[in-house]
Amino acid sequence: MNETRAIITQLLENIGSSKEVDQYLKQFSAVESTKFAVIKVRGDIVRDDLEQLCSALTFLYRVGLYPIVVQGAGAQLDAALRESGHTVETRDGLRVVDQQTLRVARRTLTTVNHQLADALEAMGTRARAIPAGVFEGEQVDAARYGFHGQVTGVELDPIRAAIKSGHLPILSGFAESASGQLLLVHARTAALVLAHRIQPSKIIFLTPQGGLRDGDGRLIRALNLAEDYEWLISEPWVDARERVRFEAIKHLLDALPLQSSVALTTPGLLPKELFTHRGSGTLIRRGERVLVFDSLDGVDIPRLKALVEQVFGRPLVEDYFQKKPFYRIYVTETYRSTAILTCEGDIPYLDKFAVDEKAQGEGLGASLWEKVIEDNPKLFWRSRIDNRNINPWYFSRADGSLRGREWVVFWYGLDDFDEIQQALALAFAMPASLGPRPPFVP
Repeated sequence: MNETRAIITQLLENIGSSKEVDQYLKQFSAVESTKFAVIKVRGDIVRDDLEQLCSALTFLYRVGLYPIVVQGAGAQLDAALRESGHTVETRDGLRVVDQQTLRVARRTLTTVNHQLADALEAMGTRARAIPAGVFEGEQVDAARYGFHGQVTGVELDPIRAAIKSGHLPILSGFAESASGQLLLVHARTAALVLAHRIQPSKIIFLTPQGGLRDGDGRLIRALNLAEDYEWLISEPWVDARERVRFEAIKHLLDALPLQSSVALTTPGLLPKELFTHRGSGTLIRRGERVLVFDSLDGVDIPRLKALVEQVFGRPLVEDYFQKKPFYRIYVTETYRSTAILTCEGDIPYLDKFAVDEKAQGEGLGASLWEKVIEDNPKLFWRSRIDNRNINPWYFSRADGSLRGREWVVFWYGLDDFDEIQQALALAFAMPASLGPRPPFVP
């Protein structure tokens, strides 16, 4: 128990703000236990990073969350097949699964499945190995690919029984046909089909790379598929296998509630990905298209005004749209989130950032923020010091801040002292653009 407590303490220290942790914990705890998260774990992570993986899963277990773990074992199976001297043919990128390959796979995947469950049990986390009996399937093409299968259905009773008895369910990449034939399936595909069935809040792929990286090796922190999908699959650094994966993710998210998301991260950063605004890897959402205007031309001003006033609970000053020196206006296509930038000096000023409550749950605010930061590498803004709802979110994204009597001024991308001084002077001196709150009517 002391060891478990030490693990949890260490992970909490690495996460950051306890307020963020509490916020997300309440959010995740409010959903049905089977609908928290599906986590797909690669076989090489079980092989190379087992302790960190189990530490992260133990943390979730100790705070009362029960992710459904789908464990791959591709690295272990390749090694076992080499060791057995059995040569495996591939066709169209798929492993041909003959009787010998299936026997080796059954032994290997079952061993890895129990290895992960046993390692969790050793940390005091109750886990149940379920190597088969969950996924239903059929052969892709028996003559061409042998016992390679595709998942056609999911039997949830073993998962529900494990969670009901206080165990983390650990699933493997096997399916069974209607006749009872065991089939080898891709764990990734199995995880996506499972997610489609149970519609969890989070779908997480644990990878050694910790997320999607572009052609220069830089981490892509967020993807809004409504905006980024066509660009992504056309990039030369995205290989054919990755394109298939992102096509499957898009197909899944198109069928899930808008608040669902897919995250790519490492085991050690899994709690940070789940419990902080900034995250740790790549967050993928269905999202919406972001419309960008360089002036008010083309903007639906009544809808924009209604959004800002609804989010802030205050009316805009009467001449706001007549006198503000607008620089760029970002608004998602349903007018549920906006970022209004003005020219107040040499650096763009974020005059309004407004996201309605439902859109917050769908991640539109985070997607919009990434778009704004991508287009504007330097930015400053302010928020009232008593704005407890948004200020923690701003603190997690700003490079710096300064607190005054009424306002906190934030900045991003500013490292020159004179630039920061100019931004502070402008922000603190700026007149308010929102009127008083309307009187409370009982």
